[in-house]
Formats: sequence, C-alpha cells, structure tokens
Amino acid sequence: MTKVEYWVKIPFGPIHPGLEEPEKFILTLDGERIVDVDVKLGYNLRGIQWIALRRNYVQIMYLAERMCGICSFSHNHTYTRAVEEAAGIEVPERAEYIRVIVGELERIHSHLLNLGVLAHDIGYDTVLHLTWLAREKVMDTLEAVAGNRVNYSMVTIGGVRRDIDEKRRRIILDMIKYYKEVFPQIEDIFLHDPTIEARFRDTAIISKRVALEQGAVGPTGRGSGIRDDARWSERLGVYPDLGIKPVMPQDVTGERPRGDVFDRMAVRIGELWQSLELIEHALDQMPDGKIKTFPKDNVLVAKLRIMVDGEGIGRYEAPRGELIHYVRGKKGSDKPLRWKPREPTFPNLFAVAEGVKGDQVADFVVAVASIDPCLSCTDRVAVVEDGKKRILTEKDLLKASIKKTREINPEIKGDPTPVGFGCSR
Repeated sequence: MTKVEYWVKIPFGPIHPGLEEPEKFILTLDGERIVDVDVKLGYNLRGIQWIALRRNYVQIMYLAERMCGICSFSHNHTYTRAVEEAAGIEVPERAEYIRVIVGELERIHSHLLNLGVLAHDIGYDTVLHLTWLAREKVMDTLEAVAGNRVNYSMVTIGGVRRDIDEKRRRIILDMIKYYKEVFPQIEDIFLHDPTIEARFRDTAIISKRVALEQGAVGPTGRGSGIRDDARWSERLGVYPDLGIKPVMPQDVTGERPRGDVFDRMAVRIGELWQSLELIEHALDQMPDGKIKTFPKDNVLVAKLRIMVDGEGIGRYEAPRGELIHYVRGKKGSDKPLRWKPREPTFPNLFAVAEGVKGDQVADFVVAVASIDPCLSCTDRVAVVEDGKKRILTEKDLLKASIKKTREINPEIKGDPTPVGFGCSR
C-alpha cells in the first residue's frame, strides 16, 4: 500500500520572531517536523557597494563600518587591510596592537548580544537581561576608547586614528576585572542550566560534512568541529604573538563537537574568555611608537592615488566568522574600480537550513539565531534581464518604490514626481 504524505509549506518571516532584521524562509512541514527549508534573502538591501564606487578610498571607510552596527570595526578593519595590501602600506606595530584591542572589545559586545538573543528566543528573559546588562560595560568601554558605542571610526588606512593612553588603559583593565567576576555566572548558566541544555542540545545539528560543504565559518563552523579561525590561519597582524588559537567546543564543554546549538553557544562562551586574555596581553606587550603611516586624510588620499595599482584582499575573523573584503584599483584614480565584501552570514544561513531538517518547527527560531545572522551585511541585488546586466539609478529606485506603494494602496494621494534634483549619480 502506497504511503501518502501530507506536507504543507508555511512562510517564516520576513519579520523574524527573534531578530530585528528581515529574512524569510519557506518551511516545508510534515506535521511539526521540518522537511525542507528555502532561504529567501533580499529584504535589507541598501546599495552600499553601488554607493561606494562613487566615493574615494577614505570615504569608503566610513561607509564600510556602517554596513553593520554590531561588527562595524570588523568591516572597516578588513576593508583597510585590503587597501593596504593593494597599496603596499605597512602598518605601525603599535597600531596593530590597538586594532587587536578594539576588535576583541567588539567580539565581547557581539557575543554577549547573541547569548542574550538565544536566551530570549527560548523565553528565558532573566538570562537575556543578565547578559545585556553585562554588555553595557564593554559598550561604555568602547565609548571611552573610541568616542562612540557603535561605528567607532578607530581604523584608518595605514594605522588607527586614536591612541590608547594611560587613562583609557585603566578603563579597559577595569572592564577586564568586572568581566572576570561576571563571566563565571554567565558561563555557569549557559553550560549547566537544565532548561538551556534541554532546548540547545541536539537542536539544529550541522554535521562537519555539511559545514564543510556549505562553507560554514566562525562559531558555526567551529561548533561543527572545523578548526579554523582567520586570526590564526592567516597569522593576522600581531595575533600570533598573543597566542591566538581557534576555540573549539571540547575546550569549553570537554565533549566532542556535535554541531548543535549548544556547541555554537559554547564556542562563544570560550571566546569571551579568550578575548579578555588577548586584550590583557596586547596591553602588556604594546610597544611605543606612532599609530599611523600618514598624518592627515588629505595626504592619505593623494598617496593612495599613486600607490594603489592592482588588487588586495583583507581577511579577518569577525565575531560571526571569517570576513573578506576585495579591492581593485588603478593608478591615477582616488576611488576603487571594484569593492566586494564577503560576509560570514551567507554560508552559515545555508548550513543551518540543512542542519534544521528533521527538527521540530518550534526549534527553528533558536536554530537561526544560533548562527548570529546579520542580514544588513548579507543582502545583495543584481538585475539581469535577457542575459544583460542593468544598473538602477536613484531615480529608477524611487519610481519603483512609488509604483510598489500604489500597488499596495491605490487610494494613496500625492505627486509621484521626484522632488528636487536628487542624486545625479
């Protein structure tokens, strides 16, 4: 007798129950069991690459760090490394140490945020409040060091913009002392609370094979047993002098990686402690000296016009995983011919879409949150009609927006003609 299966498809998103950013999935269900997942992206496109190719190398730094409010340092840092490689610029050693300190502060801030989101997604808001209260300390420290809680503008091509003086050093050391008192409580909850273990263990298992096939990176890849970290494998900057190594689930739990939500969370717990150690070592070992190669931005722009002639690739281990920026330029121009970021969320999304098959639909929210997705980094658009590429102007996008609004609400009033001259680009 032939078995008849009754499958249904339901949309999940684009408003995500556990995250602020829009993303959509089409879930195929057999009862409560997830059979298949279709990932639908493209709800958060801002055209940043299009804008960037109409800016010079220095102006793009400010644009790059606004790709994401959580890992703004990571994007700016990776972009500047790509330009530095294309131009053959050496970064002063003191600046490399400051880059390590700010990058690890950002990692602490990002991991605490994700741990709070995971707790919130299983209704454990007491833990959400605990982790986000602890996160305030590193946000305050970043503000003291950089002047801003997000979009720090610390990195510049050829170094960093601001030094870490004795006053800022004491603030960072005070933060480390605070976290050494708070982290044991957070670690104990996430590793030993029976409610968290019941929801996270054996949920959304991404096997090592699937992680390799989908190119999973960061805590998602390491949680599945892939021993890789761009700071370690790339021997990035002064990280080798600070004893960097990938944090694996067995380093935290003492068990072999299973690739589930619990292991991804455990890697982040281990990296919180690792970041504190890296910052401490960087403060101890940081030499005296200058912090940037070129004293002023106008000098930097003039130098880049003659120094960049070719391509450069920047790699960095952002909190969500390996981040890559590609830059190609031509001598005589102050702006790149091509700039292409490759973010960690894209491969991780498809890895978790495979890993969640067979799980209950109620686990899907925490499964997606466990890769700490960032859609503002990931979304892209390409318009190809009849095999030909077409670039949309600002006026085209405005007309499309008005057309869509009228389709949704034909009764809407107002003149659809764009006001003013707008952007000529």
